[in-house]
Amino acid sequence: MKYSTYGRHIAVDVWGTEFEILNNIDFLRLIMVDAAKKSSAQVLSISYKKFDPNGCTILVLLSESHLSIHTYPEQEFAAIDCYTCGEKVDPKIAIDYLIDILKPDKIYSKTLIRGSNEIKMID
Repeated sequence: MKYSTYGRHIAVDVWGTEFEILNNIDFLRLIMVDAAKKSSAQVLSISYKKFDPNGCTILVLLSESHLSIHTYPEQEFAAIDCYTCGEKVDPKIAIDYLIDILKPDKIYSKTLIRGSNEIKMID
């Protein structure tokens, strides 16, 4: 069987999300898993780290690749990343869900199409 190498990779920086949300690792784990499921991804595992005094990193390992967030609550900033292989799972669904919940004031997003002979950026 030959597998497709096609994938979509979305990297998003968000500013202006409340400190309390970005520092709440239990809440963030919950919405990260929900986001993955909403995009039809299969969650394999979840790794996370709460930093002292603030911030956290969460990695949701997917059968199709990964979804991650790194938070800097004192800056009201988070870096979110979602890469999915194939065409079945849409990373934009996961990212849009997270943005709807985080309600940032400012968003900077880049989408990269991977696995073809040419790397393509989509704004």
